[in-house]
Parts: sequence; C-alpha cells; structure tokens
Amino acid sequence: MSAATTHPAAGARAGSTSGRLPGAVRLSLVRAGVEVRQFWRERDAVVFVFAYPILMLAIFSTVFGNEDQGTGVTEVGYAQYFLPGMVATGIMLTSFQSLVISIAVERDDGTLRRLRATPLPSTAYFGGKVLLTLATSLVQTAALLAVAALAFDVPMPTDPADWVTFAWVFVLGTATGTICGVGFSSLPRSGRSASAVVTPVVLVLQFISGVFFAFFALPSWMQTVASVFPLKWIAQGMRSVFLPDEMAALETSGSWQLAATAGVLVAWLIVGLVVAVRTFRWRRRDDG
Repeated sequence: MSAATTHPAAGARAGSTSGRLPGAVRLSLVRAGVEVRQFWRERDAVVFVFAYPILMLAIFSTVFGNEDQGTGVTEVGYAQYFLPGMVATGIMLTSFQSLVISIAVERDDGTLRRLRATPLPSTAYFGGKVLLTLATSLVQTAALLAVAALAFDVPMPTDPADWVTFAWVFVLGTATGTICGVGFSSLPRSGRSASAVVTPVVLVLQFISGVFFAFFALPSWMQTVASVFPLKWIAQGMRSVFLPDEMAALETSGSWQLAATAGVLVAWLIVGLVVAVRTFRWRRRDDG
C-alpha cells in the first residue's frame, strides 16, 4: 500500500492525544490534500479537465464568431450565449465523468479495498472526493470565465444577485454531479471500461442540454428528455446569470425557472445519494 494512501489515517491517529481518529471534517480535509496531489500527478487528466471547456468555447466562438444568436427578443454573441453551457459542462466533466473514471480505476487497482482495511472512515474518503471536485471545478470555471472575458469580450454580470445565483447553482450542481458520479461508478465492470461507459452518456447529455446548440432551437421532444437530467438545469441556471433578462422568454416556460432548477438538482442529489449508498462497491465484482 502506498504511503500516499495510508498516511492520512495513520498520521491522524498518531497525532491524536486521545488515541482516537480526528473528526470526519478534519480527515476529509487531509484526504482531500492527498486527492489533490494525486490529481496533479495525472498531467493528461489535468489538461483535459481544465482545457476542454475553454477549447470548445474558443473553437465554436471562432467558427461562429460573426453570427449573433438572433432571437427576435435580443441579440447576443455566440460566445456569450454558449458560455453558460460551457460552465455547466465543465462542472459535469469534473464532478461526474472524472469521478466515475477515477473511482472505477481505484476499485480496479485495489486502492479502495486497501483503504477499506484502514481506520480511515468512508465518510472521509467521499469527503475528500467532494472537496477535490469543488476545488477543481472552481479553478476550471474561473479560468473559463477569465478567457471568455479577456479573449472574447463576454460581459460579466454586475448585479450581486446574479453572482449569488451563480454560487448556489455552481455548488448545488457540483454536489449533484459528484453524488451521481459516486452512484454511477459501480456500473463499469473495470477501470479500463469506465471511460467507454460514461463518455457516451456525457456526450449525449451535452448535445441535448443546450451546451453546443441553442436550447430553444432543439426539437421539443429533445427538450423534454433533457429536462429530466441535471445538465440542462445547470446550463439554464447559468444562462440566467450570464444572459440578459429578455432571453428568459426563449426558455420552454418563458422564464428562468430557478426554483425548478433547485428542485430538480436537489431531487437528483437525493436519488444519487440513495443509489450510491445501495450500490457502491469497495471491491471488484470478481473479488467477491
């Protein structure tokens, strides 16, 4: 067992004067430190996580940069209209896709089995994953917004209320994606197949949720299907932050539906938690 895996629990226990492990919050912070160090060692994953939303925004904005999103209500540039979708898909990639793959790999190579045999509580392991996801999502989103503002002249919100909306949609969306990722991570049969299992799901959701195409231009049946899943609501919540208020008329209900956004994300958070608790496996299927 590697030192990076065993150190958090062993070190915390040795440093406790009472002979007991520290609280779950402290252990989660320690575990998060390990997760962050391991994440930065995976150079290809780091580049993909941080660069993908920026590259997609840059490519599409360059190709369609001279085309405004004519709506009959107002007009905004391509980069401004699709920035919310890129923020949303970045959250999904970091909190859902990356987490599914990393947990499947850790189960496959025996890391989870060894962790399960240490004094480190499962809450600390999952807490470390959540904190890692929040940290990487925050850095990724900050980089994306900076590029959008500096390279593509996308106006940033000036109303503090918009940033409050941004904050709760970001946190709730990240938490929902993380919990759903933990639940979905038991589906791949091995670490090698995890990417093949989760990537098509993410791609389909991106295409039907208003990430690469204007959501109001999609067929109604596709909008209905997308409305079942969190990505559409994260993107819609972000559109309420970065687009003019007049653009709300283009949404399926004629409004931003922020209460519905919160409700759907909370519902998926609860469903994901139930599924994760009932299906999460510390061992591979062939380990018994």
